[in-house]
Amino acid sequence: MQYRNFGSLDFKVSALGFGAMRLPTREVETAGDKPQNKIDEAEAIRMMRYAIDKGVNYIDTAYVYHDGFSEIVTGKALKDGYREKVKLATKSPTWLIKKPEDFDRLLDEQLEKLQTDHIDFYLLHSLSRNSWNNVILKFDIIKRAEAAKKAGKIKYLGFSFHDEGSAFIEIIDGYDKWDFCQIQYNYLDIENQAGQKGLKYAAEKGIAVVIMEPLLGGKLANPPKDIKAILDENGKNQSGADWALQWLWNQPEVSVVLSGMSTMQQVEENIVSAGKSGVGTLDKTDLDIVCKVIDRYAQRAAIPCTACAYCMPCPNNVNIPKNFALYNESVIHEDLKGARFSYSNFFNKENHASECVQCRVCEENCPQKIPISEWMPRVHATLG
Repeated sequence: MQYRNFGSLDFKVSALGFGAMRLPTREVETAGDKPQNKIDEAEAIRMMRYAIDKGVNYIDTAYVYHDGFSEIVTGKALKDGYREKVKLATKSPTWLIKKPEDFDRLLDEQLEKLQTDHIDFYLLHSLSRNSWNNVILKFDIIKRAEAAKKAGKIKYLGFSFHDEGSAFIEIIDGYDKWDFCQIQYNYLDIENQAGQKGLKYAAEKGIAVVIMEPLLGGKLANPPKDIKAILDENGKNQSGADWALQWLWNQPEVSVVLSGMSTMQQVEENIVSAGKSGVGTLDKTDLDIVCKVIDRYAQRAAIPCTACAYCMPCPNNVNIPKNFALYNESVIHEDLKGARFSYSNFFNKENHASECVQCRVCEENCPQKIPISEWMPRVHATLG
């Protein structure tokens, strides 16, 4: 296992972190609306302990993963001396905080589920500009977190992030004692969300940066045939997952890359990848191949939208770039099911393509001259 600096903290973190969001599952009988533990506990514990035995020292979970059971299983996996071998990270579900006291109640519940007296790395989960202003600042949650640090319940404070880049900078600058942050980042998200700009901005401040979604929900692990052909040009016979991970580990600003592993094979393969990782391990030929892959993915897009947002705001509140992005993802990655899931679950209905009334105001401002009003019904028919 290779180890890396964790921001300005005196801690060497394994290149690979174990993400407990996609643990192996089994079929169980449902009991009404009550959440059921679908995790294959024996296999999940075996996988987690195998990773720790091979040098992984960063375990990441969250209150909501696997309907609340991920923390429980993680706590079981870290018994028998394994807790002392790792740094444990979990997250405060900020959307469940309706009053200041909720932060402390939820933290105490998590400590009990994880069977530990402290959490090494505690994150404010999935921050956005909205949750930063309307939860964290409104209820003075930072003060609560600092009190928890003083009490020894948490060691270091950070946040995970899902929003646009400018919001990331605002949150980083909104508190001068962040220890670390967690961002979605991969070679197709260089300019999305916090992006490469946010990665470098945080690192320059000595803030450790944890990477989530390095494989874009698994899409980069199983690329389409034309993408795989480009990746094979160097003759090294690397998997799609290895390419994506090595690209991240090649960057000095990256502290640790999380992988949500569902099988022992994935654990074994990722540990091998991590073992050969390092800053500067990709040469110019390798980096040129990744650039060709990025270009090829862009060419696969059905709609030539550049997300410039000149079409916004829409008078009927349609989020035009977001609708186009989801539609393009379904084509680019040949993953209609995933795009439909995102459209239904992570996209406000008032911003859906179905709200378009074909007024064509947006088309007057589109530099790409996209017939937006013609595309919107097709987008909703496909994703809705």
